[in-house]
Amino acid sequence: MTHVQPQHVDSIPLRALNSPRLTGMPGSESHHPSRKPRSQVMDNSRWATIQRIWKRSYASDYLGFAILLVLYVLLQVFQEPFHRLFYLNDHRLQYPHAEVERVPVAWLFLYGGGIPLAIIIVWLLVTRSPLQKAHVTVLSFLIALILTSFLTDIVKNSVGRPRPDLIARCKPKAGTPPDKLVGVEVCTETKPHLLQDGWRSFPSGHSSFAFSGLGYLGFFFASQVNALRPNVDLARMILVLAPFVCAALIAISRLEDYRHDVFDVTAGSTLGATIAYLTWRRHYPKLTSPHCATPYSLLAVEKCGFRRLRDEEEGPAGSARNGNRQGDYEVGSDSD
Repeated sequence: MTHVQPQHVDSIPLRALNSPRLTGMPGSESHHPSRKPRSQVMDNSRWATIQRIWKRSYASDYLGFAILLVLYVLLQVFQEPFHRLFYLNDHRLQYPHAEVERVPVAWLFLYGGGIPLAIIIVWLLVTRSPLQKAHVTVLSFLIALILTSFLTDIVKNSVGRPRPDLIARCKPKAGTPPDKLVGVEVCTETKPHLLQDGWRSFPSGHSSFAFSGLGYLGFFFASQVNALRPNVDLARMILVLAPFVCAALIAISRLEDYRHDVFDVTAGSTLGATIAYLTWRRHYPKLTSPHCATPYSLLAVEKCGFRRLRDEEEGPAGSARNGNRQGDYEVGSDSD
């Protein structure tokens, strides 16, 4: 009679070990200590998908932009500036009030916002830039403008510094002592906005907005023409510097209108240029990088490689039976 030799576990095919008959054995799939339940794996997969969509669509940026816009509107409607006390004989506040500004607010929005945005869009179209690049460039430009405007007005209303033409705006009551500290109650001006705006000197809103929009355009040009490379030609440098010169002229006009002093204009210009640079750098490498003309999101795609995804049935270090198996792959970017 032929006796059947018992099979050792090592000789049993690996596929048979995963069969329902052997699922109760120690070491089987259902008793693997590091194995996650399938429901948990699916939940993690869904959450990873949501995170990927949230990041690739820049939904957080759009949400932040909407919040800033609403807060800015509420700030304009409801908040009044702090009314700092002043002396009527303070010569720094006795400049005439210019009824006609050299750069009115409407023209400021055009010079500092509309024209730079149009130039950026034309540049992107002419150079046939990818849609992803156009998306992040325009979005970060708009974020720079609204963030600058919001922060500028927050500081303006909180500081409440008098403008150089405050006394001309205020039209103080007759008999007000010139050498005593007085407040807004001595003013006879009946136009609320004209009077309240007299305490919004620091920092200069025209300067910050101009350097935010035109400054962003300057940084964008600098990245696209690689302005910091060795032996760059003069034409490229002029292209980069032109937006900053235009922004400086807008800021200087506020001195000529006696709306601000040099300190206000300098602070506003610094604020606008800083925010423009930071919002631009969120998506572009530094100007000394050879890839400064390409957003980070496109660099990740251009430098990507492929790495194999671990199979769900593999252990932490994989298994021998999958050594020659062609599995799924995911894109992974090389780190610089």
